[in-house]
Amino acid sequence: MVLVQFVALFRTPIQEFWRYDVPNIASAKKNMRKARAATARNRAQRSALRTALKKAKAPSASAEERLTAVSLLDRAARKGLIHANAAARHKSRLAAHAKA
Repeated sequence: MVLVQFVALFRTPIQEFWRYDVPNIASAKKNMRKARAATARNRAQRSALRTALKKAKAPSASAEERLTAVSLLDRAARKGLIHANAAARHKSRLAAHAKA
């Protein structure tokens, strides 16, 4: 009993994250694989979107960089990565940055 509590004290959050039950049902296993793939894909796309927005908001941003950011925003909204209103808000603010 004491040993289990001692080991639990030194368990890191990452170890806790990877401790999950593996399903026995084939469709549930497939859903886990799909979710893992979608999470990785969404993380990469969200990162690319943030990078593009950061570049587009820079004072030295070119028109091409702004166009790329707008294109990525439209795609992210269409695919459900971000809400459509959030994409519109970002695009509006980008236009205001470009105008100023």
